[in-house]
Amino acid sequence: MKVLVIGSGGREHALAWKLAQSSRVETVYCAPGNGGTAVNVPIPATDIPALRDFALREGIGLTVVGPEAPLVEGIVDTFGEAGLRVFGPNKAAARLEGSKIFAKETMSAAGVPTADYAVFESADAALGWLHEQPADKPWVVKADGLAAGKGVLICDNRADAKAAVRQTMVAREFGSAGDRIVIEERLSGYEVSLLAICAGREFVTLAPAQDYKRIGEGDSGPNTGGMGAYSPIPTFPQELLDFAQEKVITPMLRAVDFTGVLYSGLMITPTGPSVLEFNVRFGDPETQVVLPRLETDLLDLLEAAVDRRLGAVEPRWSPRKAVTVVLASGGYPGDYAKGKPINGLDAAGTLPDVTVFHAGTKREGDRIVTNGGRVLNVTALGDTFASAIDRAYAAVGKISWEGMTFRRDIAARVRE
Repeated sequence: MKVLVIGSGGREHALAWKLAQSSRVETVYCAPGNGGTAVNVPIPATDIPALRDFALREGIGLTVVGPEAPLVEGIVDTFGEAGLRVFGPNKAAARLEGSKIFAKETMSAAGVPTADYAVFESADAALGWLHEQPADKPWVVKADGLAAGKGVLICDNRADAKAAVRQTMVAREFGSAGDRIVIEERLSGYEVSLLAICAGREFVTLAPAQDYKRIGEGDSGPNTGGMGAYSPIPTFPQELLDFAQEKVITPMLRAVDFTGVLYSGLMITPTGPSVLEFNVRFGDPETQVVLPRLETDLLDLLEAAVDRRLGAVEPRWSPRKAVTVVLASGGYPGDYAKGKPINGLDAAGTLPDVTVFHAGTKREGDRIVTNGGRVLNVTALGDTFASAIDRAYAAVGKISWEGMTFRRDIAARVRE
């Protein structure tokens, strides 16, 4: 089978890497891919007609959509109309990520636990409402639309929340994604990323992972697309997984006809799990720690979902621990330079139990250069978290480019 993976980040490199391990896969194409993916097709992830035409011309047996933007724009509907098999939710279901407001309203109607919230269509209304709230109460301000993982602002008090409203709706830092906003109660606890492969009302959950969203150590600074992750999560026992399956995933699949990956971003509060957000695709960088632990053929899982026979496949997991460290360009998540030559990739990639997934890279002749904010994901496996952490950071130490930055505390909280 020929498989097409759409996207250009570390998630897509990990998907292509895992799918290529299937005995049934002949070629994995990546559109547009990056400097680490093998067979790249120079078509942007949002050029849906060109992607459809390529898939028809090449006889692609399955297309896997990585990023959220083409899903929200309806790529699954377009491919389906052309008779192409594609893994991902249709346009209607993709609104769970495309609109924070739609997601919150759907959760409320379905009885899914989530923070109390209010919706605003103007800065004046939001600022006026906040003015009536306690000065020291923490909030979360969210742009309604897609903002590349950066449209969620964590606020310690009312003044911070007002500044976040102005940043989103007046300065329009996230463009039209901030035309409407959600202001919600800020929950306390620890976060869990729980991905489920879904087909209608059937689903199988993948191994939970924990993501690090803030740019700085100790969870400081602005939100990013994710600076690292680890899996499994020692503090997320079976009873919490059972709760999430019963109280979160099951009611959402009753409310929305969904095929693809439903990503539940959970906050584990003192009173139980609560949903922070839904995504409608594999997480990034969670995929880079989940897939290396998956012992089942990924193609089998994805095809079973597309063909609505998910009950026939049960994922198997390695007991090993996985840690990924994101290497980013200096200045990210703000402005950053591109085109910096990357050194040490071969040395890092040959270390035992280490895989370097490319994200914001491109190939220029015989060298790899930076081409994005999050540039590389250095993933390591180990029998313990300590060994996985040490291997990941040993590999990080082999890599360098001008301005490279990363967090040094990924998975430190579970180090044994």
